[in-house]
Amino acid sequence: MTDQNEEHRIAMEKRQAEQREIIKSKKKGTRGQLLVNTGDGKGKSTAGFGTVLRALGCDWKVAIVLFVKGKWKTGEREFFNRFSDLVDLRVMGEGFTWDTQDREQDIRAARAAWEVSCEMMQSGKYQLVLLDELNIVLRSGYLPLEEVLAGLAARHVDTHVIVTGRNAPTELMDMADMVTEMKKIKHPFDVGIKATQGIDY
Repeated sequence: MTDQNEEHRIAMEKRQAEQREIIKSKKKGTRGQLLVNTGDGKGKSTAGFGTVLRALGCDWKVAIVLFVKGKWKTGEREFFNRFSDLVDLRVMGEGFTWDTQDREQDIRAARAAWEVSCEMMQSGKYQLVLLDELNIVLRSGYLPLEEVLAGLAARHVDTHVIVTGRNAPTELMDMADMVTEMKKIKHPFDVGIKATQGIDY
């Protein structure tokens, strides 16, 4: 056992030195990053809200714009409403398109949410802005992609932005600093189980 422990110590010492060299070769970012969470698997918004909690733990100023799930009583919305002094949460969406069944209404809601988002991103007031389900708005054609890309590019130099939702446009992913694709392997919904409050929303 002693030999095994010593071999482990030597291997980890070597790995530590290698990791330190890798980290030393990197440089600090000079502006806020653009992160995109997309894919057909669960976890896009969940990851975004997890990053919000991390940012709050670092005493960052955070803003959230909900583009679609406005009428849903979601766990994250209920939670952040209890801490309005920590997070600027704007509930802007009218619900999913199959619920509203009014394209013009959806476009107006998307436009209003986008204008608020641009104000937040450009103000310099927030270190992190989460644009939840913006990709759904883009997929539906409610906002011009070119305008959204320009707005994201014009964000304050110190502001990080997270965009979530399925079907992120290629141009957005090309522009992003980090792209994460959630891949579904299994989901209870596929075998007839409804979305579970506290897990899915």
